[in-house]
Amino acid sequence: MIPRYSRPEMTAIFEPENRFKIWLEIETLACEKMAELGIIPKDVPQALRARGGFDIARIDEIEAEVKHDVIAFLTSVAEHVGPEARYVHQGMTSSDVLDTSFAVQLTQASDLLLEDLDKLLSALKKRTIEHKDTLCIGRSHGIHAEPTTFGVKLAGHLAAFARAKKRLQAARDEIASCTISGAVGVYATIDPEVEAYVAEKLGLTPETVATQVIPRDRHAMFFATLGVIASSIENLAVEIRHLQRTELREAEEYFSPGQKGSSAMPHKRNPILSENLTGLARVVRAAVTPALENVALWHERDISHSSVERVMAPDACIALDFALGRLTGLIENLLVYPQTMRENLEKMGGLVFSQKVLLALTQAGISREDAYRLVQKNAMQVWESNGARSLKDCLSADSEIMAKLTPDMLETIFVYDDYTAHAGRIIDRAVKSAEE
Repeated sequence: MIPRYSRPEMTAIFEPENRFKIWLEIETLACEKMAELGIIPKDVPQALRARGGFDIARIDEIEAEVKHDVIAFLTSVAEHVGPEARYVHQGMTSSDVLDTSFAVQLTQASDLLLEDLDKLLSALKKRTIEHKDTLCIGRSHGIHAEPTTFGVKLAGHLAAFARAKKRLQAARDEIASCTISGAVGVYATIDPEVEAYVAEKLGLTPETVATQVIPRDRHAMFFATLGVIASSIENLAVEIRHLQRTELREAEEYFSPGQKGSSAMPHKRNPILSENLTGLARVVRAAVTPALENVALWHERDISHSSVERVMAPDACIALDFALGRLTGLIENLLVYPQTMRENLEKMGGLVFSQKVLLALTQAGISREDAYRLVQKNAMQVWESNGARSLKDCLSADSEIMAKLTPDMLETIFVYDDYTAHAGRIIDRAVKSAEE
């Protein structure tokens, strides 16, 4: 991932330094157990702990000749350790190191992403509660539907990211798999106790059946989970982009002092952060299909998955980490305009109460079909006047309707209380889901 959309802590997980450190730890742990089992001399793991090291430039130099990254790494380690290095990697195959290391990297990345989600949930929870009773119009198909509150709007996203956290925790558990089982995964040259020891020390679980590689359905589920989280990010980002449109201006991204919106038009304040999040979501989701295609490998192993993972894993994790951080800041600093929300809500002359009128008429003895026809007839007059006429006035002048509804009954219909009555309950459910 390019530096523009990278944060140091996540980027470091996928740097060569961290990867080779994990490789060295895997080899050292394996030697510790093999020494305990009497398979190799006891001074081998001691030598690895004392002198174990590597040189990245040297690894690259060796790999340029041997065309094998693990062999290049082992050669560099041997140059640091000395004669004891002949026992390193005994009975193991490259995938034991590569796949177990990849599992460690993905669990490290998961832990950062889970922290990111906690911060986002905290920001959303605060703003959701803050705007529990802030009236605004709900829209379906982009058209005014019925009133809701901005808190309820945010509560839906709060609940979505609460689900995202649970999914990511499950995906982390599934990806935390270790294999130290040798060629084609049958332990012919290595004791399964070595695998169990390495797994425990690294916080992993021995793979149920490793065919020489860890099955890629685990990875497919992991990256699919990242893709779903990215889509939830985009869902909220798109909502903010819509609300910031000049015609709505119900909410907008914070515009900092000195910030410029356009090179040509000095008045512009654009939703650049949420637009950026929409784009980053596409980058993360781009990893999903390749991860699914990586599941089908030839027989016990091929490396068709390898090149894909070297590109997509860092990019997807780094991009999602950056996006979650950016979204958290956006929500924390989001500018909300309750007065504009109220003005937009009332812009169409009370059309938002049409369903309440419909239900009142059916309760008064009119069939649903006739009630719908009567309300729609009056609603279209308001619509065609662009809100210049009010629905209440049109209904008051309709003799068929007023034969069933009294003026007092009409007054009780055109109030917002019913739309906010259960906002607290909805928000409480969302907050509870985020705290579980």
